[in-house]
Amino acid sequence: MAFWTLMRGLLLFANAFAILNEDRFLAPRGWTLENVHQTGRRNSFKGQIIGLINACQYMRLPLLFMNVAVIVMKIIFG
Repeated sequence: MAFWTLMRGLLLFANAFAILNEDRFLAPRGWTLENVHQTGRRNSFKGQIIGLINACQYMRLPLLFMNVAVIVMKIIFG
């Protein structure tokens, strides 16, 4: 039960990162992948978070299928 809850929580975080708009939200704050490459701080905490956000935005289609699977499981098992 705890594993299922953890996986749903991680899916919610991935969804939150996937919907962030790079032009309107991330770029004014300097949180783009281009800024990380220019400064050369790829292994810093900020660089790792920006990489995670970029990966979540890139993987939107698999996230869609995972969301559908979770919804179906919730409908079937309650």
